[in-house]
Amino acid sequence: MRQVILFFILPALFQTIARAAQPAPVHTVADSTVIDVYIEGMQAGKVRLVGTYGDQNFLADSSLADASGHFTLRREKPLRPGFYYFLLPGQKNFSILVDQEDQFMTLRANVEDIPGTIQVEGSLNTELLYRNFKFQKAQDPELSRMGQLLRTNPPGSDAYQEAKARQTQLLDERKAHLDEIFSKYPNAFFTKFKIAGQNPDWPDFHKPNGEVDTMGNLMYYRNHFWDGVDFTDGRLLNTPVVYNKLRRYITELTPQRPDSIIKVADPLVERVLPYKDYFQFFVNWIGLNYENGKTKVMDGEAVYVYLIDKYITPENAYWDTPENVQKLRQKVDEMKASLMGRKGPDVRAQDVNGVYHSIYEKTAPVIVIFMYSPDCEHCQEQSPEIQQIYEKWKDRGVDFFGIAVNTTDEEWREFVKKNRFTFTNVFDPTNRAIYAKYYVDITPELYVLDKDRIIVAKNLVAGQLESVFERHLR
Repeated sequence: MRQVILFFILPALFQTIARAAQPAPVHTVADSTVIDVYIEGMQAGKVRLVGTYGDQNFLADSSLADASGHFTLRREKPLRPGFYYFLLPGQKNFSILVDQEDQFMTLRANVEDIPGTIQVEGSLNTELLYRNFKFQKAQDPELSRMGQLLRTNPPGSDAYQEAKARQTQLLDERKAHLDEIFSKYPNAFFTKFKIAGQNPDWPDFHKPNGEVDTMGNLMYYRNHFWDGVDFTDGRLLNTPVVYNKLRRYITELTPQRPDSIIKVADPLVERVLPYKDYFQFFVNWIGLNYENGKTKVMDGEAVYVYLIDKYITPENAYWDTPENVQKLRQKVDEMKASLMGRKGPDVRAQDVNGVYHSIYEKTAPVIVIFMYSPDCEHCQEQSPEIQQIYEKWKDRGVDFFGIAVNTTDEEWREFVKKNRFTFTNVFDPTNRAIYAKYYVDITPELYVLDKDRIIVAKNLVAGQLESVFERHLR
């Protein structure tokens, strides 16, 4: 397996909350939450209430359903406002939307079609949730048919135009349905939840020559993507809507290159900095998404380093101790020198014969730095291929510089001998030669330096090296 060399965890955001509650037949004054549920046709068994925070689910509570499909969820402490779903016996589930005033409700439905048959008493937000669901469900078959007609008929044909007109009419009806709810219940949690989940209309900008302005359309869409989210409303973090928007904004609407991601993520994090809960979730989720070893984006850790370096300070990271924050900041300081686009630091250490060698002594136009640990399975698997690639390219402008880490002098010497390495291999048991130079937390690690000794590639496997050589030796 790939071996972990250094490992620090960004302070955890989420806790799994678990508690059990038995149904009781009588409402007492001590109760802060009573949800009475009757699901016709449901089998007896344990019922779980699952809550949401960001991209995480947690067990919020539980109850027992009897043979008639009845259960009561009773709590002394009220539920946190947010989006929940009940996991029922028999793999069925359904959702509720809870606010402070929705803590006492009665729900009735048939197990064969819970969303279509549910009746809600005592919860305006859950009632609105299913009112809107039923309206959209009634439209869905016809919308699907119109979409099929649009895909199978040429634009400009009568069938296409008729389908387009009907699709527009149906979508206008859907919007009018929601606008009516928003107007009647402007302060309802459902209204905030639904508005936050809406995306801006895709614009239709054109260049002066008549071509579609693809970049202009994307920039407009991205600039207005968060318009519906009220960052003063922390309840929205307890629903899937904020996480779904953040994931799409960062990973789908943004080119997956470190500079592009930073350009988009930085102003967003800056925007939510005054709103503690949003700041905590956004900076942690984006940072962890591009942490070394967790991303396929080359040099994605540049995003991780940037966000932590700028935002995770003892003043801002209120959720963790100053000591842990300092450890994290020390980690990114160690990572900074080996980000792509920077000049690769020199390393000077002894080979198996006790002779000192340094990277900067190498004269080849391209240098590969191969960092390995002898007891790492992936290092053992890739080492023969690394040696073969070196033999193939050593007379074509490529040289290799091997650095052993996390090992002993004896193990390193045996590994070099076993793999018959003929390129330079060094080891410094004190680790001083490589500290804060070429960051490695998982081996093997490969860096590629160009003729100016700029880091032009990293986080590679052996099979990717030759395409990098070809690109930089043309």
